[in-house]
Amino acid sequence: MAIRISMGQYVPGDSPVHRLDPRAKAVGTLLAMVAAIVASEPAQLACCAAAVALLVGLCRVPPRRVLASVSSVLAFLAVIALLNVFFVRGGAVLLSLGPVVVTEGGLWGALLYAGRFALLVLVGAVLMLTTTPTQLTDAFESLLSPLARLGAPVHDLAMVMSLALRFVPTLGEEAQQALEAQAARGASFESGGPAARLRAALSVVVPLFAAALRHADAVALALDARCYEGGASRSHFHEMRMRGADVAYLVAWFALLAALVALGLVA
Repeated sequence: MAIRISMGQYVPGDSPVHRLDPRAKAVGTLLAMVAAIVASEPAQLACCAAAVALLVGLCRVPPRRVLASVSSVLAFLAVIALLNVFFVRGGAVLLSLGPVVVTEGGLWGALLYAGRFALLVLVGAVLMLTTTPTQLTDAFESLLSPLARLGAPVHDLAMVMSLALRFVPTLGEEAQQALEAQAARGASFESGGPAARLRAALSVVVPLFAAALRHADAVALALDARCYEGGASRSHFHEMRMRGADVAYLVAWFALLAALVALGLVA
């Protein structure tokens, strides 16, 4: 049994997507997710899939790596799709083998819902693979800065987000090390009854939780040692600036969303 967490790990590059302003990428990702949710017809889903495929190509991260970063989620979606195929019934019967009945409605439901969520996950993966945690944090803080006038702790929320993103790969590596250590001691995670599997899982969860607490304590001490004060006015080493390419990126996603709505009205 192995845990591989690559979601959230930045891949250095100089692609058109890498060079975009992180705020444009974040808003564009949100628009792409809305577009995927709006898609309810074959033509709409095909348009979304083509747009996401183009985005993956423009980011110049190997498609195999993009898929590997979300492989566990895609496997889960495949299982859900199979359940939809065999248990959702509606429309013409396409296949009937005893208790197994595949209908047109079940097949389309499986494709639609699995396709929607797969597109959502892939768009999010591209954002994470082409944007550093620091850039994401700065974009998050900049986009929510109007709420600071209402007293919202925007800077503190951005700091929490930055720390969470920073420690996702670290905790993934420590989970893998704990699994390998327990396996070397004879622990089995894939055999035995529910009680045995629960005990085996606890042997990994407990040290992982303790490691998370150690990291949190170390970060708190480091912030205190540097006299960190949340909410203080701070400048950024890299100032964010929206350029023509960023505006074009947003306009493209707006245009796709408008096209999907138009296709839905026509259908």
